Amino acid sequence: MITEKPHASSTEKNREPILEVLRDHFDDRREVLEIGSGTGQHAIFFAAAMAQLIWQTSDRPDNLPGIAAWLAEAALPNTPPPLEFDVCEAWPKRRYDAIFSANTLHIMPWEAVERLFAGLSGVLAAGAKVAIYGPFNYGGRFTSDSNAAFDAGLRERAPHQGIRDFERVNELAGKAGLSLIEDRAMPSNNRCLVWQARSILV
Repeated sequence: MITEKPHASSTEKNREPILEVLRDHFDDRREVLEIGSGTGQHAIFFAAAMAQLIWQTSDRPDNLPGIAAWLAEAALPNTPPPLEFDVCEAWPKRRYDAIFSANTLHIMPWEAVERLFAGLSGVLAAGAKVAIYGPFNYGGRFTSDSNAAFDAGLRERAPHQGIRDFERVNELAGKAGLSLIEDRAMPSNNRCLVWQARSILV
């Protein structure tokens, strides 16, 4: 039994700016799948602020107990139990009108980023929106010295990690039937990218 919930201080710093984006784009949504929920802190904050949303957390098995601990303490009516989910394995057998993921693309291997976008067509409802938060490069360049240092630290820790190029990610989104509708600058040299499904995806 978990006695202490996992804690990521970064979620407390970025949750308000992210919520502003989600209020703009998810206000008319009904069910969101969060890919890579991490500690679960984002989930309870956003689910509490947007009570009309069913906020479905998901992550790899080792993170599920921590997520469940946060959900249990918050006891919100719109946060079902977390799903065991790896983008490189089987995807949920249902469709969502919103997808959210924060600080995941620079952690997973590029092949997993490709699998993430390739798999979206199987879970997106018509007109669904996809919001992804994190650092991105533009034109093959870092947007700040701090991002360059962060990238170096990632690659030193694990060679498959690193800040992704916006253009390459947006190309994957386009192949998945998504159109970029906002690229918003966020604190700490991060971005929040929002796409929308162009048509019914099958």
